[in-house]
Formats: sequence, C-alpha cells, structure tokens
Amino acid sequence: MVINQAHTKWIVLGLLLGLFMAALDQTIVSTAMPTIVGEFGAYNKLVWVFSAYMIASVIATPIFGKLSDMYGRKRFFLLGLGVFLLGSILCGMATSMDQLIIYRAMQGIGGGAIMPLCFAVIFDIFPPEKRGKMNGLFGAVFGLSSVFGPLVGAYFTDYIDWRWIFYINVPIGIVSVTLLMVFFREVGDKRKQSIDWGGAVLLAATILCLMFALEMGGRNYAWDSWQILGLFAAFLVGLALFLLVESRVANPIVALHLFRNKVFTASQFSSFLYGAIMISGATYIPIFVTGVYGGSASDAGQTLMPMMLGVVASSVLGGRFVGKFMYRSIMLVSVTILLVSLALLGTINVDTARWVVTLYMVCVGLGIGVSFVVFNLATLHKVSPQFKGAATSMIVFFRTIGSALGVTIFGVIQIGRYQDNIASALQDPAQQAQFSDPQALLQSGVRDALPPELQQQLVTGLAESVAYIFQWTIVLAAVALLLILLLGKANVEPSEGERPAMSFE
Repeated sequence: MVINQAHTKWIVLGLLLGLFMAALDQTIVSTAMPTIVGEFGAYNKLVWVFSAYMIASVIATPIFGKLSDMYGRKRFFLLGLGVFLLGSILCGMATSMDQLIIYRAMQGIGGGAIMPLCFAVIFDIFPPEKRGKMNGLFGAVFGLSSVFGPLVGAYFTDYIDWRWIFYINVPIGIVSVTLLMVFFREVGDKRKQSIDWGGAVLLAATILCLMFALEMGGRNYAWDSWQILGLFAAFLVGLALFLLVESRVANPIVALHLFRNKVFTASQFSSFLYGAIMISGATYIPIFVTGVYGGSASDAGQTLMPMMLGVVASSVLGGRFVGKFMYRSIMLVSVTILLVSLALLGTINVDTARWVVTLYMVCVGLGIGVSFVVFNLATLHKVSPQFKGAATSMIVFFRTIGSALGVTIFGVIQIGRYQDNIASALQDPAQQAQFSDPQALLQSGVRDALPPELQQQLVTGLAESVAYIFQWTIVLAAVALLLILLLGKANVEPSEGERPAMSFE
C-alpha cells in the first residue's frame, strides 16, 4: 500500500467531518420534530420524516458499497456528500410535511454513501491491528455528533429557526469535500464491470412495499384489507425474486455468499436489532419529554444528550478493548447493560422524575455505543479484501434498515396504544376523535389551554404508550443476545498476508 503520510491525516479529517455531518443529522432532527409537527401538523406523518431518510439510505447503501468496490471509494463518497448537501438545503426550504419527507429521502441517498464508505476507506488505509482504535475514533465522532445534535437542534429550534438544523450541514460538508478533493489520491482497479441494476430495483421495490404496508396498515386501510395484504404479498414475492437474482448474477448488489460466514451473519442481524433499539430512544424520548413533561426542544435535547454521551464513552472504550478481548465477550457486556436499561425505561410514567429518565438513557447509550466498533470489525472477519466495501456497506445497511423498520413498527404500536388509552379514558366519541393523536400535547399553547383533567388523561395515555414501546425493545435485545453468542471466539486478526483492495498516493 502506498500512502503519503502527510496526506493521510487530512483524508481522515475529511472523512471525520463527513461522518460528523451525516451523524449529526440523525439526532439534530429528533429534538426539532415536536416543533415542526406543531407548525406543519400531520403528526401521523412524523415517522416518515425518519423513515424516508432511512429507506432511501437502506436502498442506496449496498449500491454505493458495491460501486465503490468496482470503481473506487472517492468518487462515490463525494457524490454522496453532494447529494446530502443538496437534500439538506431543500429540507431547510420545505413548506409542508410532504415536502420535508421527500427532501429527507434525498438526504438519505447521500447518507447511504457517506457512512459505509467512510469506514471502507479506513479499512483500506489502516492494517487490522490499528482499525480498532480508528473505529473507536470514528465511533466517538459519531457519538459526539449525536451529543451536539440534540443541543444544536434545540438551540436553533428555540432561539433561531428550526430550518437551521439542516443549513448547518452546508459549511461542514464544504470543508469535507474540499479536503478529500485535494488530498485523496486513489489508485485502484477501475476495470469495466457489470452493475446489478435488476437487484437494485428489486431491493428498492421490496423495501418500499414492506414500509408502506406497515405505515398504512390500521390507518389508511384495515390490516386485513386487500391493499395491505397485497403489499405484504408483493414484499414476499419481491424478496424471493431478489434472492434469486442475487444468487445468479456475476456482481450482485448483496453478496449472498458472505452470509455463509457465521460471524458475518451474526454481526449483520445483531446490528439490525441495535439500530431498531437506538432509534426508539432517539425518537420517543423527545416526544415523552415534550408531551408528558411539557418541555421545550432544549429540554428534549438535554434528556437525549446523555444517551449520546454514553454512546461516545462506550465507543471509545470499545476501540481500546476490541484488540484484547473476543468480540463475543465485549458484546455480552453490552447487551446485558442494554437489557437492564430497556427494562427500566419500560417502567417510566407521568410521575417518573426527569433525572431518572436521564439516567436510564445514559445506560442505553453505554450499551449501544460499543456495537459500532465491534460489529464494524466483526463483519470483516475472514472476508476477502475485494469484498470489504460490500461487507462494510452491509453492516450499515442492516443497522439502517433496523432503524427504518423500527421507527415505522414502533410508530404503529405507539399510536395504536395511545388511541386505546384515550378511548378508555375519554367517554365522549367527539373527544376521542379530536385527540386521537398527541399533537395537541406537543404545542404548548394548545396544551396549556386544555382543562386540567383532560390534559392529565392525555398525558397519562401518552406516557404509557411510550413506556410500552420500550417494553417491546426488550424482546429485540433478548434476540440480540442469542445472536451475539454466535460470534464464538472471533477477534481482531493480525494483518499478515492481507492485501489492500486499492492504494492511495
């Protein structure tokens, strides 16, 4: 490998800034959403602000990963940055919830390149024994952006304008693009190869069918309606066709043979579950703080921030320990902390003190953070260098699709539980219809104007519905525990004999 050491630090800085920007966006939006919903309305579309980003990212991630293996990392990383920045500008200019959802999808396409290719470049330019520390550094940056996200989002929302949660990406992205264009000199195999466009189209269609079925079921159409059953059937048919196509093409979007590796497979599905668990906290704790406590965006950010601090601390520690202990040993500690903290979050109610919720969130962060380091490394266990880009994109793919499905399914569960609670608490059908979603609780003016007894009934129903979500996440953590046991005795291996997929000069 030929590396200009003077350039390497600038390449890493450019990658760190790109990762910081993309990761910042995931949490900075959470604290502003109650305010955005208050302005645009359409609480029933709230989850789609998150889902649109993640669905687009899920579809784009394996495509960019495969293309980077074929034609090099730089061009697709820069393309992802450009698309992400354009989407950010448009999100800031949105005038309705529908527009915001569309522009968030554009951001998601860019994010689908930034995160996996960031880690793929690190795997290219550093030997295995140094990747743990580098992953710890990148995990810490991810966590720091998650810490600053709630604070910055709350500050912009409360004191400037929520639109600046998107505009802030522009200066960061420009610096990242500049550094990579100047210092990133990539030399690799640029031979013409076929692209599995059929697999890409099937993957997109399959995921969209599933997401639309989950989102519209029980709301727009009954679960047993032909529309919803048809979407589920289309998902199953699309999945079968996708697997058939991927098993036969020369250069598949998803290299199915990688799943013969037990460590690789366990890492992917564990990452899927961790992604779903993390999004539950990032989405519903701000709703709980704003709707139950009557807090502002700043209050929501201050409660979400401790979870991200836990993510940072856990990520850094994971980077230091991953070269000394087996992946399984580290992740067993992680999942144990996660199980306990989720069980505690499942008990929160209107009488739970805010500092108690904060403490629980710290524990969740400690349980989640190390997974970014360990699963990123474990996914490359015994994987050939020519498949590194595809492998690292898959770990991001599964984490993101876990988040996308998690926020959608949890959204269905939460709103359904809330409506059941309201139906039990309110006898007047007109009131049941009027307060069928908790949007009134997210607008301080409307909330304060409600009669105290009615306000208490609504707040109690919302609090219980959020706690119910965390009770469900315990099941996900328990399944993750079983998958982590499959990691066996795998650990970081020395770099002897490894050859890079490409070099930098």
